[in-house]
Amino acid sequence: MEISFRWYGEDDPVTLNNIRQIPDMKQIVTAIYDIPVGEVWTKERIAALKQSIEDAGLKFEVVESLPVSEEIKLGTEKRDQLIENYKTSLINLAENGVKTVTYNFMPVFDWTRSQLDYDLSDGSNTLIYNHDQIKDIDPLTTNLNLPGWDESYSREEMNQLITSYRETSDEQLWDNLKYFLDAVLPTAIEHDVDLAIHPDDPPWPIFGIPRIIKNKESYERLLAISNDTHNGICFCTGSLGSLAENDLPNMIRTFGDHIHFVHMRNVKRIGDNSFIETGHLSKDGSVDMKAVTEALRDIDYKGTIRPDHGRMIWGETGKAGYGLFDRALGATYINGLIEGVSK
Repeated sequence: MEISFRWYGEDDPVTLNNIRQIPDMKQIVTAIYDIPVGEVWTKERIAALKQSIEDAGLKFEVVESLPVSEEIKLGTEKRDQLIENYKTSLINLAENGVKTVTYNFMPVFDWTRSQLDYDLSDGSNTLIYNHDQIKDIDPLTTNLNLPGWDESYSREEMNQLITSYRETSDEQLWDNLKYFLDAVLPTAIEHDVDLAIHPDDPPWPIFGIPRIIKNKESYERLLAISNDTHNGICFCTGSLGSLAENDLPNMIRTFGDHIHFVHMRNVKRIGDNSFIETGHLSKDGSVDMKAVTEALRDIDYKGTIRPDHGRMIWGETGKAGYGLFDRALGATYINGLIEGVSK
């Protein structure tokens, strides 16, 4: 298992020099953020990104994320050309040494929270999802901009997307995911790139929009599309852990060969479909982080792990969930867990 850190490029206030000073830090997980979704990531841009990371003494082997366009998710007539672009980007990434490509199939937005700066009793602040504040909101009639929404869309475009997804059933979304994987997996297999789908966050429907990657049954259906190990999973303990039915250690042991990337963070469930993002320690939340690490040991996981969202502590400000200090503490805690369960 190798520890990694997410980095948002040269504009990230957390620098590569900061990250390399975290004990036993090996890898950077990042993406090319200024190329519009659906366009090809060129070899030259990927090579330049890789060089900047390697110049800092770190490795670049995991992309998070190579986004899937809404046209592919919705199955519009534009999807075939966009899938071809996706395959070209996969090839270009493979030729630059990338081994794992993370993606998601979440409609409209990558993740949703009701507040980004919820105050904790220790004086830090964190992200929270309060379902009571979300469940009665209709984004078509309310002028809101929730965390995780793609701000490149106009309000009119966003409303059209939401309307289209409300007319899309779970089965149709599954069909569109299968169409996408049937098309891109042969390229991934040929170039030995592992695809790792991130679970929906939160893992239940919101705003009348379907969510399909959320539990053990979802992964069983995913692997029914193709059982080739390149058809894989980004196992996020925070997203999956916010749903009480998910037995995370059991899921790891069940799907071990298909787990190519792990996000380790803790959440504290606070009633039905609500949660607070806590510090990484098991006692602070609802996820048994030691049991998760033991399960990863049991499947002989040799892939990449990154500390996921962190609190804002010690007066740090910046991109919510992605400060330096608490994620660095998380990385150190994960290192301790790995060493502890390995002895």
